[in-house]
Amino acid sequence: MVTATAEGEPSGVGPVVWGSAPEKSDAVRIEGWRPYIQQEGQSVFRWATTALAPLALQACERAGVDPSELAAFVPHQANGRIIDGIAKRLNIPDAIIAKDIVESGNTSAASVPLALSKLVERREVPSGAPVLLFGFGGGLTYAGQVVRCP
Repeated sequence: MVTATAEGEPSGVGPVVWGSAPEKSDAVRIEGWRPYIQQEGQSVFRWATTALAPLALQACERAGVDPSELAAFVPHQANGRIIDGIAKRLNIPDAIIAKDIVESGNTSAASVPLALSKLVERREVPSGAPVLLFGFGGGLTYAGQVVRCP
């Protein structure tokens, strides 16, 4: 549920950092008659583990939240090694890192809200705590923001 905050209280939903990496257009493509996306696996992996952490930190900065204050990091559940690589570069040792990929797998655009929902259901993140949500995917697009946990 999204509700208004009182005057002077931190907002529940922070500014969004979003975009794409058009310079990497050759890394993800649809070719010929095949109706599915083809990826250059190593190139996509390197992009995800190096380019996304600074963008996630930018989301924290825009929200006025120091990464050390994060209670949790909830990234897109694409690949455990990618999640670990981004989390390591964020340097957030006290934050819970959502790893729903083990349970639910890569559920595409639903992976971030599903992983957050499970953290909330298990009461792993206190209500009102800052949580960094970060999605990324096909076409090398990304979006991130800090929210206050419900």
